[in-house]
Amino acid sequence: MEHLDHVARIQRQWAKERPDLDPRPQGIIGRLHRLAIFLREEVCAVYAEHGLTEAEFDVLATLRRTGEPYSLAPSELADQTMVTSGATTKRLDRLVAAGYVTRHSDEGDQRRRHISLTAQGKEKIDEVMTAHLHNEARLIAQLGKKEQADLEDALKSWLTHYEPADL
Repeated sequence: MEHLDHVARIQRQWAKERPDLDPRPQGIIGRLHRLAIFLREEVCAVYAEHGLTEAEFDVLATLRRTGEPYSLAPSELADQTMVTSGATTKRLDRLVAAGYVTRHSDEGDQRRRHISLTAQGKEKIDEVMTAHLHNEARLIAQLGKKEQADLEDALKSWLTHYEPADL
């Protein structure tokens, strides 16, 4: 007997009720949506084990991957984490209180502010990033190496239709 996942059952129902429609695109979009939900739960669980939210991890990872001195202006941080300045401020308040980042004025222009990782913040994100990548490797290990490569290529190709290339 054929295994029907949740999306396949929905497709089968639509095929019966509306045979004039082609529900095949729903197979891709629906499964991507469901996988995103399951994967996000698995990824966020690792952050939570380390006392971080997804948003806090995002800020720390963004600062860390910029390289030394691990510092950005709040507007750059908001752009790179794709959230509003208000959301960035809330995240930063929590990270400052935890001792993971500091706010300071630009040496050349006292009106400009910068957000920087502290030594404690760098240590924390290095620890969590290691656990995060091990977790992601575990999650994709359910696919063979060729499936992983093919899926990455297909997703990369598809994403180019929605996301502009970096200049």
